[in-house]
Amino acid sequence: MEAVDVGLLLLRLGLAALVAGHALQKSLGWFRGAGFAATAQVFESWGFRPGRRMVAVAAVSELTAAVLVGTGLAFPLGCAIAVGTMVVAAAPSAAQGLWAHLGGCEVPVLYGFVAACLAVTGPGALSLDQALGVPDGGAAGTVAALVLALLAPVVPLAQRRRALRTA
Repeated sequence: MEAVDVGLLLLRLGLAALVAGHALQKSLGWFRGAGFAATAQVFESWGFRPGRRMVAVAAVSELTAAVLVGTGLAFPLGCAIAVGTMVVAAAPSAAQGLWAHLGGCEVPVLYGFVAACLAVTGPGALSLDQALGVPDGGAAGTVAALVLALLAPVVPLAQRRRALRTA
């Protein structure tokens, strides 16, 4: 076992814990989160409609990404889900700029960036993909995962834009 593999494991577990925490805040109200009903109202105000369905999609996406990234199973897919979800998550606060202390999109940008970097590096030796002998897909697999990550948010962001225009 090499130090880089331990570092990748720690990075994967840290990102997975943070992304799962956000899912649990919005869905169950854990970690001082608003919970499902209140988050649905916020999503509605952001143009993500219907709010309840969009909260469910966001929470399931975040939990799925957290499990796949954390365990290193179906790793490129897990990274793609994390990146795509964070692109959508950044949209409501993007107008305030980057920095979180000014209401900006720093947190989802950072999580998405880390997930994209992990997609490029791979999960490391301490992962279920490695333990199960799943091929990493090489550069083509990484590119495919990142293209999926950037295409998946198109629909919810277009729907949001349309909802905000008609409001």
